[in-house]
Amino acid sequence: MVREHGRAEVQAIGAGAVNQAIKAAAIARGYLLLDGINVVIIPSFGEVDIDGSERTAVKFSVEPR
Repeated sequence: MVREHGRAEVQAIGAGAVNQAIKAAAIARGYLLLDGINVVIIPSFGEVDIDGSERTAVKFSVEPR
């Protein structure tokens, strides 16, 4: 996504999903560095509606530096 569109956004709900998202972002950052693309991961919170119930999600914006 970063190679084609210049940025990406990932949302995760729950401790396990947030853990996996961070690990995936770190691995992706390593691959992108090999292509000369240096990215930063910017976390933020957001609300997501799931079956009529609002849940707090962690959003990760992946952007080139």
